[in-house]
Amino acid sequence: MEVINAIGRRKSSVARVYLSAGTGKITINKKDLTEYFPSAILQYVVKQPLNLLEVAEKYDIKVNLDGGGFTGQSQALRLAIARALVKVNAEDKKTLKAQGFLTRDSREVERKKPGRPKARRRFQFSKR
Repeated sequence: MEVINAIGRRKSSVARVYLSAGTGKITINKKDLTEYFPSAILQYVVKQPLNLLEVAEKYDIKVNLDGGGFTGQSQALRLAIARALVKVNAEDKKTLKAQGFLTRDSREVERKKPGRPKARRRFQFSKR
């Protein structure tokens, strides 16, 4: 099996995934998954599409992750892994889509407006 690549995005995070046949090793920015994401919840989020299809031990995954925070990065990685798995086996698309793993969450940070402290927050109104 040749190397299959896919991309996933969430907020300002970008995950580039390179999926190849192997033993289930996930390497993120030259670090192991447990080292990069110490939180068990984030590790679970990353492995969701693999566990759903029961192929966690079949593929080695190499990831380049940049931008954003750890939650956005883990969700971007989940999307990228799901897209790569669909490239491997097109029949898995229905299962992954039903769980919502192929949907790009398009929410981004709203920009700050002039004359305000934040995007929507206003300075305190003073009547006198």
